[in-house]
Amino acid sequence: MRRSPARLVIALSVAAALAVFVVYTAVAGAGTPQIQPNDLARNTGEVLLVGKVVSSSGDAHSSAGMRFVLRNVTGHPRARANVVYHGTVPDLFGVSREVVVTGTLRNGVFVATDGSLSTKCPSKYTPAKKNT
Repeated sequence: MRRSPARLVIALSVAAALAVFVVYTAVAGAGTPQIQPNDLARNTGEVLLVGKVVSSSGDAHSSAGMRFVLRNVTGHPRARANVVYHGTVPDLFGVSREVVVTGTLRNGVFVATDGSLSTKCPSKYTPAKKNT
């Protein structure tokens, strides 16, 4: 008894559609560039700014907002970006912490989208402790 190739054709069609989706996602990305402070002036529109906190002042819930300075994580150690932020501040936020924030550059200051601040977890980048 010979079976119909319909199942094979359907399975291959689904696999091809998934492959196209994966390639499109990899090429197109999320649509929001992820940059460091040294690249900020060359970008217009909304970006994800990644950096290490150098200093911080103010209150994120006040009308003036919290202001902090980010430096590059890698390369160009003198590159800096002034950020103004309103919204919830993660518990792990602090000086020397790596953060990611979404927003746009306006008049030389990076104005963050409310509530977009998040910290990177350093435990993901350090080796696990061995139990002895």
